[in-house]
Order: sequence, then C-alpha cells, then structure tokens
Amino acid sequence: MIVYRVFESLDELVTLVEEARGVPMTSGCVVPRGDVLELLDEVRDALPAEVDDAQDVLDHRDELVANARRQADELLAEAREQAEQTVAQARAEAQRMVAEARAEAEHAVDAGRRQYDELLARANADAERASAAGKAAYDRAVADGRAEQARLVSNTEIVQAAHAESARIVDAATEESDRLRTECDGYVDGKLAEFEELLDRTMRTVSRGRGQLRGPVGMSDNGRGGRLGIH
Repeated sequence: MIVYRVFESLDELVTLVEEARGVPMTSGCVVPRGDVLELLDEVRDALPAEVDDAQDVLDHRDELVANARRQADELLAEAREQAEQTVAQARAEAQRMVAEARAEAEHAVDAGRRQYDELLARANADAERASAAGKAAYDRAVADGRAEQARLVSNTEIVQAAHAESARIVDAATEESDRLRTECDGYVDGKLAEFEELLDRTMRTVSRGRGQLRGPVGMSDNGRGGRLGIH
C-alpha cells in the first residue's frame, strides 16, 4: 500500500539519522546525502495525489474564500430582492382586497339605506291610511251615535242604549285604529331588524378583512387567491 510505503521510508530515514556518525563537539551528524535524498524521493512519490490537491487548496485558499463570499453576497442580495418583491406584491394584494371590501360594504350600506327609506315611507303611508280610516270610522260612529241619540232622546232606556252603542262603536273604532297601528309598527320593526342583520354581516366581513391585513405576510402566498366578499 502507498501509505505503508511512506511510513516505511520515513522509518528508514529515521534509522539512517540515528545510526549516522556524529560530529565531535556538536549535536550534528554526518549522513550519506544520496541515501537521504533517495528516501525523500520515495516518500514524495508515495504521497497520495490528494495531498497535492490539498496543497493546491491551501495555496488558493484566499481566492476560494473570496469566491465563496462573493457567491454568498450575490445569493443574499438575490434573496433580499425576492423578499422585497414578495412583500410589495402582498401589500398590493392587501390594498386591493381592502378596496374591494370597502366598495362592497359601501354598496351594501347604500342598498340598505334605500331599502330602509322605502320601508319607512311605505310604513308611514300605511299608518296614515290606517289612521285616516280609523278616524273616518270614528267620525261616522260618533255621527251615527249622535243622530241616534237625538232620535231617541225622549226615551231614557233608548237613550242609555244609544249611549252604550255609541260608546261601543267608538271603542271598536279605537281598537281597530290601535290594531292597525300595532300591525304597522310590527311590520316596520321586522324590516328594520332585517336591515340591522345585513349591516351586522357587512361589519363582520370588514372586520375579517382588517384582521387579514394585520396577519403575517407569509400567509399571503397561501391565502392570496381568496377574495373578501359579502356573504
């Protein structure tokens, strides 16, 4: 094996140095130059090619580090640009959704106001007609009662009966007028309740839209396809 040959040559080189003749009065020694050079050549030839590759890497270390840093800077700049584009797109989408929600809410409110005005006008007209009908019935009952009272004024029992009938007619007319007024008020109250429910749904929709705008930006890629609407 190549590695084994390296160690073997190094061992021979160490032995050669250890057995070399020493130089008097010094720590040096005399070794045969040819043998040492031959062993060193064998060690160099036996070294794996990866060692040379590693040396090349070390020699070009600064260049490799600079290239790596430059690539990292380029990747970081590209990632930052993409992130800014994503944020800009998310903001634009959020603004579009808010504008649509606001337009739909305003449309719903306008429609509700028109419907409320129509219902209120209709209810007032119905109430006026009912009141007029009740007043006419009351006037007729009073007129009939007075006429009947004048005709039967000479008879006490008949007069009392006439008074009672007149009072009954007046009470009936009053009750009918009150009933019509109650039905009219109930009709108007029901329509106003429907309009209140419509406004409440609209406000909840606007609130959900605002909640989405306050959420994390990362959610926009998954939820961007949905559109805020009035349901």
